[in-house]
Amino acid sequence: MKRLEGKNALITGSARGIGRAFAEAYVREGARVAIADINLERASATAQKIGPAAYAVQMDVTQQASIDAAIAICVKEAGGVDILVNNAALFDLQPIVEITRESYDRLFSINVAGTLFTLQAAAKQMIAQGRGGKIINMASQAGRRGEALVGVYCATKAAVISLTQSAGLNLIKHGINVNAIAPGVVDGEHWDGVDALFAKYENRPLGEKKRLVGAEVPFGRMGTADDLTGMAIFLASQESNYIVAQTYNVDGGNWMS
Repeated sequence: MKRLEGKNALITGSARGIGRAFAEAYVREGARVAIADINLERASATAQKIGPAAYAVQMDVTQQASIDAAIAICVKEAGGVDILVNNAALFDLQPIVEITRESYDRLFSINVAGTLFTLQAAAKQMIAQGRGGKIINMASQAGRRGEALVGVYCATKAAVISLTQSAGLNLIKHGINVNAIAPGVVDGEHWDGVDALFAKYENRPLGEKKRLVGAEVPFGRMGTADDLTGMAIFLASQESNYIVAQTYNVDGGNWMS
């Protein structure tokens, strides 16, 4: 039997990248998946490519009305929400003396408030359904320690780890397991932008930072979205029923905790 047979999942920011890889993996394991993204056209294209077990939902995690509407669509389309993956996030980078309130507000609005209030909305629906559920937050190795140029992003991901602990302890009485995944450096189109920011502030040629961080991973390379899918499936499955409020490092050995 497939590990997620009959389950209904909502994955934010899943039109591409890690979220899309999770959606494809969940469908292979028998789940029906809502491809939630701020860009509905992109979400629809992804859902169409994945197949009939996927459907698109327009969702802006900074707007409560959009979060609530997405949950309502999941109820209408699939009969509820059994699995939530809080994957939508934004990255930025600058020295401490150059951080702007605009960048700070934007990152916390998406990475922290978006995670909290999407989690809250999904938890309310799961409680109403009365059959428990699984909530998986995407943290980061950046949430384990500060970085000289990545102060705000690191702070948002530390907050995600803390929220995972609090929500996990609070919601397990309803049969809702809340846990998180902390990736390390994951290759993908977003890393072109990250690399360019490091090139700007560390005076490096384009591509050098990406090459260096990959070489520094004990496993020997940067991660890929597919490297994370095993943990995402495990935390969404019944195999993780006794796991509560934990954040799992999936980073090739970059961080030990």
